[in-house]
Amino acid sequence: MTIALHPSIDNGLKQGSGSFAGGTLACKCKDHQVKVGIKGDVAHNHACGCTKCWKPQGATFSVVAVVPRQNVTVLENGDKLEIVDASAVIQRHACKACGTHMYGRIENKNHPFYGLDFIHPELFQEQGSQAPQFAAFVSSVIESGVKPEQMAGIRSRLKEIGLEPYDCLSPALMDAIATHVAKAKAA
Repeated sequence: MTIALHPSIDNGLKQGSGSFAGGTLACKCKDHQVKVGIKGDVAHNHACGCTKCWKPQGATFSVVAVVPRQNVTVLENGDKLEIVDASAVIQRHACKACGTHMYGRIENKNHPFYGLDFIHPELFQEQGSQAPQFAAFVSSVIESGVKPEQMAGIRSRLKEIGLEPYDCLSPALMDAIATHVAKAKAA
């Protein structure tokens, strides 16, 4: 039995245009959608197995990327947004009606990813954003109910579609975190 990883990657990766200028994210409501404008392309797009990220129904992973927070603007129906868990490091702003996470923001200025907002690129109304680059927190899908004996198959499938599976973030992002921590200690 094949596990549904995520609708945007189950049939392979769709490469980005390389010149994506941004677009509009829309929630899943039929009308009065929350719309969020994004300037520029996304970075560090990845499949995420954590239990906090929003996933479409039936998906095992979310697909999430980052953009500079100054490039995120709520365009329509912002009154429908609420923070899912105010105590979480990433404060996920979700539509109260449909539950779709529109963006996640880190407010702690000392956090290595402060200044970056987390978004779900499949919510773009436009095509062409960066394709997922890797898979993060892969083992965490077990916490969501995936059987441990399915993990080898999941990792194999991720590699087959071109996503290196990690049980944390990618090496480049882990290096960025370690660099931030080292600089903070030296200050």
